[in-house]
Amino acid sequence: MIYFDNPATTFPKPSVLGEEITRCLKNYCGNPGRSAHFLSIKSSEKIFEARVALADMFDCAPENVVFTYNTTYALNIAIKGLVRERSHVLLSDIEHNAVLRPVIALSREKSCSYSFFNTDGSDEDILESIKSSITENTSTLICTHISNIGCRRLPIEKIGALCKEKGLIFIVDGAQSAGIHEISVQKMKIDALCIPAHKGLYGPQGLGMILFGEDVLGRTIIEGGTGISSLDGEMPDFLPERYEAGTLSTPLICGLTESLKWLKSLEMKNIRSHEEKLYRTAIDIMGVNENIILYPMNEYDGNTLSFNVNGISASQLGAELNKREICVRSGFHCAPLAHKKINTGAFGAVRIGFSVFNTQKEVFSFYEALCDITKRKKPIK
Repeated sequence: MIYFDNPATTFPKPSVLGEEITRCLKNYCGNPGRSAHFLSIKSSEKIFEARVALADMFDCAPENVVFTYNTTYALNIAIKGLVRERSHVLLSDIEHNAVLRPVIALSREKSCSYSFFNTDGSDEDILESIKSSITENTSTLICTHISNIGCRRLPIEKIGALCKEKGLIFIVDGAQSAGIHEISVQKMKIDALCIPAHKGLYGPQGLGMILFGEDVLGRTIIEGGTGISSLDGEMPDFLPERYEAGTLSTPLICGLTESLKWLKSLEMKNIRSHEEKLYRTAIDIMGVNENIILYPMNEYDGNTLSFNVNGISASQLGAELNKREICVRSGFHCAPLAHKKINTGAFGAVRIGFSVFNTQKEVFSFYEALCDITKRKKPIK
């Protein structure tokens, strides 16, 4: 099997992940923060260990690390909690539905308006587009760090500085960059960084995080038990408990801690370099085939590439690759704005993405399969 669906979820996972999840289930899976017995205390300690590891990686306070179900939940909590009612929200023109749909919902429920800034051109061009799009009523800027279909990386440090200058809340979708690119919540002036465990951090599915900046507190969209202040009718007004209603997923969080240790031992720059080499190889060998249409967005910088083949729909091509045990993703990747921007057409595109476990040999084997399919398949009408 060749697995190139890493932008959706990395696979395989480091062995330490499963080992630690099993160890937790067998030895210390109490209910954290709810009881005074040793199992509960041990669980609380392990969860705090994860907060410290994430805070160290992303440069924020451990108590500002909030665990959620996934990145989509994290973005919903941040967006619906921090966007001011009846205000204007500014988005990039390549946002994932995990950003776009909550903002559309706010436009209906809270009478908010929204518009898009242009991500074409240089960093300066992007900043100028943002500046020209800010209105007197703009309260929040939300953008992805890296597009999930073509590695377009936005200058979030410069955008964060601009947001700070203009007094805007800055929410970042780090789904495709966390674990691959350095991100500092403090240095980049991020108010809420939303990330997954299961992608570049090589952790488990079903776990996401919000990493809040300093002095950021908004409305809640989920309420319930927190193990503290049980006599109060309102959620606590401090982090992380304000946004962590109910029991946390202790086994998954413990597993993530071990994945983070493993990731740190490899060094992020080495992982990024490896993935970018595979990306360049794919660009080079696919780019000489006149039947293949590439949508690189960043030609030699990234780990994710979308493409189409003349005469074959994206879904057909994905199915043919699957027959050869090559895992890719086809369609619109929950990112209609980005697909419209790069004009992938009525069928979307096929996406491949690399992880630390992929090899040059797999890239060449993939291309051989692609050539075999394009010779055999009849064109669609």
